[in-house]
Amino acid sequence: MVKDIPNNKDSFSRDLRLVEEAISGNQKAFAGLMDLYEDSLYHMLLKKVNDPVVAEDLTIEAFNKAFQNLARFSPDFAFSTWLFKIANNNCIDYLRRQKKDPCVRDSNQLLAVQSDIVDLSFGPEETFIRDQRQRLLRDVVEKLNPRYRQLIRLRYFEELSYEEISVQLNLPVGTVKAGIFRAKDLLYLILKNSRDI
Repeated sequence: MVKDIPNNKDSFSRDLRLVEEAISGNQKAFAGLMDLYEDSLYHMLLKKVNDPVVAEDLTIEAFNKAFQNLARFSPDFAFSTWLFKIANNNCIDYLRRQKKDPCVRDSNQLLAVQSDIVDLSFGPEETFIRDQRQRLLRDVVEKLNPRYRQLIRLRYFEELSYEEISVQLNLPVGTVKAGIFRAKDLLYLILKNSRDI
């Protein structure tokens, strides 16, 4: 029924409420914003880059930038307009990088070329440094609250997809993505503060 479709004023108010709740740390609000705009944002980007994997990456990057900068959002504009502007700017930057460096277009092809030229196996020193970084990262992850810690472990240590994490934790995919974005922000703050010491 036409009555059930929110008008622009209703969606503007709904988005503003979700943004305010997200700023205060409500994870459901982050997930709600993603659920509302993820598909349309992805399809807009897919038309521009014509590559589903790149479109998915750009979509996640746009949400990540928007969520990191929510405090700068002006309620004079629609959240969707602001979000799509961020996504469009990211896409333009991505396309410019592609024009400057055609090798970036196919990272698998580039990796194959590199492996023909250079031995990509790690030597003892590189292995030691890599292991040391992984230990440091795991120590920092341990400082997160258990929910964020679990999301980071599943995504980055066990390398599960968002969908697999969603099934395993019985959470909507949008909630998983929003939680991982928030966990990454917290990790960044922990690392930044530990460097300042």
